[in-house]
This record gives sequence, C-alpha cells and structure tokens, in this order.
Amino acid sequence: MLNQKDILSTIEMIDQQHLDIRTITMGISLLSCCDASQDRACEKIYDKVTRYAEKLVQTGEDIEREFGIPIVNKRIAVTPISLVSAASEAPDDVPFAMALDGAAKTTGVNFIGGFSALVHKGMTVADERLIRSIPEALARTERVCASVNIGSTRAGINMDAVALMGRIVKETALATADRDGLGCAKLVAFCNAVEDNPFMAGAFHGGGEAEKVINVGVSGPGVVYSALQAVKGQPLDVVAETVKKTAFRVTRMGQLVAQEASRRLDTPFGIVDLSLAPTPAAGDSVARILEEMGLEVCGTHGTTAALALLNDAVKKGGVMASSSVGGLSGAFIPVSEDEGMIAAAREGTLCIDKLEAMTCVCSVGLDMIAVPGDTPAETIAAILADEAAVGMVNNKTTAVRLIPAPGKTVGGTVELGGLLGSAPVMAVHGASPAAFIARGGRIPAPLHSLRN
Repeated sequence: MLNQKDILSTIEMIDQQHLDIRTITMGISLLSCCDASQDRACEKIYDKVTRYAEKLVQTGEDIEREFGIPIVNKRIAVTPISLVSAASEAPDDVPFAMALDGAAKTTGVNFIGGFSALVHKGMTVADERLIRSIPEALARTERVCASVNIGSTRAGINMDAVALMGRIVKETALATADRDGLGCAKLVAFCNAVEDNPFMAGAFHGGGEAEKVINVGVSGPGVVYSALQAVKGQPLDVVAETVKKTAFRVTRMGQLVAQEASRRLDTPFGIVDLSLAPTPAAGDSVARILEEMGLEVCGTHGTTAALALLNDAVKKGGVMASSSVGGLSGAFIPVSEDEGMIAAAREGTLCIDKLEAMTCVCSVGLDMIAVPGDTPAETIAAILADEAAVGMVNNKTTAVRLIPAPGKTVGGTVELGGLLGSAPVMAVHGASPAAFIARGGRIPAPLHSLRN
C-alpha cells in the first residue's frame, strides 16, 4: 500500500533535480452534451466541465502542499469535439472552442484538450468543419488545445487530411502572428493517437474511457541526469539499469499522487504516463541526458542509439512501478521546451532530419519545432506525412507540432513563454513536394496491420 514514506525518499530529487508531477489531467466525456442546437450544446459542455472539474485545481494544490510534491499543471481532456458537434449543423465550431475556454478559465486549469478530430481513414462533414475552425479557434482562445489524428497502423495515412492540415498549420500561425505563431504550439497532428494521453497539446478523452477519469503525467529528466553522473564511464547496460531504477522511483511517486487525486475527487484512476518531459530550465533536459551518456552534442552520430536506450529503460522501470502505465510513456524531445535541444539546434548539430530519425525510437515525434514563416503549406504537409509514416510502419504514436514563424527566417528565434520556451528557427529542404501532396488519396496500411 502506498503512503507518504514512498515520497520521502524522493525529497532530494524534488528539491534539487527538478522532479515534479507535470500534470493531473481529468478526462471528461462530453457525449451527453450532443444537441442539434449549437448554443445548447455549448451550454451543456460548459456546465458539465465546470461541474466535474470544479475541485480539480484545489485538490491538486492540496496534494502539492501536503506531500511537498510540485504539481506543475492541472488540465482537462474532453471527448473529441468533432464527435459532439456532429449533431449540430452550425457553419463552424469556434463556439465550441469558446465554451471550452470559458470552462477552463472558470475551473482554473492551465489547458483543456480535445478540440480534436480523428480522420485517419476519412473525414466526416463534422470532422472537416472542426479542422477548418482550428485557426480561428486557437486565435480566439487562451487555454484550448487542438489535435487531429491523420493516420494509423491499421488504416494507413489519410493524405487528403494531411494536405488540409498543412494549410491549417500555416493559417494558425498567421492567425497568431502577433504572438510568434503561438497557436501552432497548441496544435498537434498525430498518427496512432492514444486515448488516455494526459499531456498537451494532444490530450483528448477517448471513446473507450469512463464518464470521467484521472490521469497523471510525471517527469524527471533532471533526476535521470543526476543518476547517470554516478555511473560515468561504465558500460551501457549499467546506464540502462540506472535509468530503470530511477524511472521506478519517479513512477511510484506518480502512482501515489494519482491514487490520492482519484480518491479525493471520487473519480476513477486511469493511468500514469511516465514520460520524461523536459522544460527550458537548466538541468531539466533530455538532450543533456544523452550527452551525459557520452555524446559531445545532442544530434551527433550515436544520438538515436542513446535515445533508444533511454526510452526503453524508462518504460521498463516505470511499468514495474505501476499496473496502470499508459499514455505515451517514454522520452519527449520537444525542441523549444528543452534547454539542451535548443543549444544543439543553435549550434547546428541538431537538424530536422536527425530529429526525424530520433522519433523512430522515442515517445512522440517532431515536437515544438520552429521553421521559416514562408515555408509552403505543401512542405509542412509533407513533414506531417513523413512523421505519420514513421508511426504507421513502426506501430507507434508519432506527432508533429510545427511552428512556421511568421516573418522569421533561419537563425531567428520564436519566443513562446513559460513551459513552451523558445525555439530557434530551423531550416527545411527547399525542393518542393507539392506534386506528391496534390495526389491526395490514402497511403495504404502496411502489411503487418493485418493481425487479426
């Protein structure tokens, strides 16, 4: 039985090594809010979210104070809104985003995710309506996050959705140009999206989930980095074992917080996501972990192998600490949110092509990457397609958060603030993929999708 003693041994990790609970996320089903009247549906959404999550922030703060564990974010994830909005025939879904934003402000959460559509095999009228609403929705709201699932191992890649998303990313950047394209930091394109992800911007409440649920995302790159300093020069199997033991301790802390939040909120406990999620703070970087393994700079040759070791060891250690590990669980490599990644990108060692290779072995994908503002929509779509192909063929979740920085070129910097950090504008290839994207249709699922 977990108790406070499980936490006391981690006090040094909390005080000195940036260990925290990155998020407590309440998932809420909005299927009961469907209504032919968009206004009435929005009222139902606001009422239900504010009722269910009324005590979420206070509960998180109480746990934080009583156990001495930093809980950085309190968040909400809801049913993909395209499923809820399908009952109405309004011209756009922006009012749904406004209702979500209002509920987020009332409850005091940092973000609310689920302005989402699942179009990996095809788009309904409601799906397309929601996707086309994304630029305005993210420009007019503060806390709403959007995501679109464009492919899966079982269905293939919906290239019509990919082409549309290339244009939507560009439009979202332009709609938030006064904030360095901030809207794009709240927009994710997925392949194989998971339904219990507590991390923004890709969180939504899946159709197979309960009416409401509590998911927790832990973090701890600084803890892993510190642990590896004690095994300098030792073989890589020792490195792996050290990471596993550290991940076990971190996950046990997350398990305790999740169970306590579940009890106090009278809400079922869903999963602990044990991903190493960095921040821009020094000492809280995944890139620095890879460099501690022996790389001079993250992005040089050997980076993909080092990341594969790290990701696997994190999963193995975490899964022994909880029977409810889920979400993404591994290592994130968001450029703007990782001090070491930012430094490597500025130096020129870390480029988009190398990041794409790294996504084959990490938890997500091309995350929080700034590219020149004049990057064509077709090039953005092609980057989405490349990353979706990595996920589809490898039967794993991949995602893209690209920020085409309005008015900026390679060498410039995008300032997003807070945990979103800042990102150096990175180069993309100049040769056009426009004719490829214009073909549309669907890239078929790989042979190993036939597993029944």
